[in-house]
Amino acid sequence: MFLHKHPYQPFIQKDTKKLIVGTLPPPRFSTGDLLEKDVNFCYGSYYNSLWLFIDKIHNLGLRYDNSQEAIKERKQFLIQHKIGVCDIVESAERDKIDASDLGMKHIKLRDVIGYIKKYPSIETLLFTGGNSKNGPEYFFRKHLKTYNIKLELVSNEVPRLHQFKLPCHTERSRSVSRIIKTVSLTSGSGAANIAIGSMPLYKQLKAKNLKFNTFDFRVMQYREFF
Repeated sequence: MFLHKHPYQPFIQKDTKKLIVGTLPPPRFSTGDLLEKDVNFCYGSYYNSLWLFIDKIHNLGLRYDNSQEAIKERKQFLIQHKIGVCDIVESAERDKIDASDLGMKHIKLRDVIGYIKKYPSIETLLFTGGNSKNGPEYFFRKHLKTYNIKLELVSNEVPRLHQFKLPCHTERSRSVSRIIKTVSLTSGSGAANIAIGSMPLYKQLKAKNLKFNTFDFRVMQYREFF
């Protein structure tokens, strides 16, 4: 049995407006066995394409290696664009040492709502995956139940949009609510390529341009939110 602990603390600033919410990075980030092109930071796996999408969208020319410079580049981008990272899984047990969300057992979740309360500038959560079992939105829905809060559907188009009301209190003890929006982005993992290939919009764009691929589709989708 492998105890898979999240290797990074949430990366949030006082003025963070958007929060990326995933599950866990691959086990090698917890054991320190990084690959040559991995970056020792949130979403640093070269095979998780989030930073490749962001790099393409903003033409950043990011480094992909184990250097401190590569980490600094990513932190600077997040700070500049008021984006934070708070994956929802703190730890999980695995029978097999791999990055599969379905392979996680005895899962301990982070208190994401607690972080949202602590940082009142947060307006939007960006899930790096939908509501499939053991995905970030799936866990977040379970997390909301502990606070007796429900997600309300805003748009059923991919990426699906939801919102929820977070009760809070003013200095005068009046009860008010913050509206927090959520976006369920298509996962950056290779496993999501099959789902993308079946989407009507992807088929339309592919028919118009045979060179259009699943990477281009995600870049198009992520551009609006990053």
